[in-house]
Amino acid sequence: MDDAFRALADASRRRLLDRLHTRNGQTLRELCEGLEMSRQAVSKHLVVLEAAGLVTAVRRGREKLHYLNPVPIQEISDRWIGKYERGRLSALGHLKRTLEGATVSKPEFVYAIYIQTTPERLYEALTDAEFAQRYFDGWGPKSDWKVGSPVLWKMGPDADYEDLDQQVLEAEPGKRLAYSWHRIFPMHRELFGSDEEYEEARKEKSRVAFDIEPAEEPGMGVKLTITHGGFDSPDSKMLEGVSGGWVMILSSLKTLLEGGKPVAEQ
Repeated sequence: MDDAFRALADASRRRLLDRLHTRNGQTLRELCEGLEMSRQAVSKHLVVLEAAGLVTAVRRGREKLHYLNPVPIQEISDRWIGKYERGRLSALGHLKRTLEGATVSKPEFVYAIYIQTTPERLYEALTDAEFAQRYFDGWGPKSDWKVGSPVLWKMGPDADYEDLDQQVLEAEPGKRLAYSWHRIFPMHRELFGSDEEYEEARKEKSRVAFDIEPAEEPGMGVKLTITHGGFDSPDSKMLEGVSGGWVMILSSLKTLLEGGKPVAEQ
């Protein structure tokens, strides 16, 4: 949290976050437009924001896109705001909707984590069904991980694997894995205030991608970036649910790969 507070203390960096709040996934050139700062200055501010976990950068071809990452601010909210003013879940939900904003045309959840492992071992951890059950806390995916194959899901420690209409979209060992994400199911009905909202949400289908690359700095291991996108609206209930869920899942994955035990096994 110290890094987040230091990063937020600078007005120029807060302005860059505001620009990403208005429109996520911008290049350095786009972020520089209309600012009274040099390209070099903006680049240095982005480095600080990335180090604090407030911004995640993802390469798409020749471009480097920058995304607002609400996780550190969610942690601040959990510690100091929700405790005194409102319940934890409502605080995080409201903050998340505010950060993503209604102007985001293609709302996405983007999160990066650094893990002390190899690209090959990380890819294996993402695709090994038995290992996945450990960091998914009893549930998780299973597939032969060939493009076009179904992705089956175990929805609990005692459940059988079932087909939720997911499909492998990309599979490049050691580099990238992507698959379509299941729709809203009857088990999610309680998340909605009316049958109309529930039925509308059931039409939505998103996709998740895992990008693996060496960390920029020596000794930091491997950088894993997850992008979960394709949601219809910033207020998507599925987007709201997966954002917090992925952070916990990837934290458990990191702990396991670095030789520890996730909270559920302690």
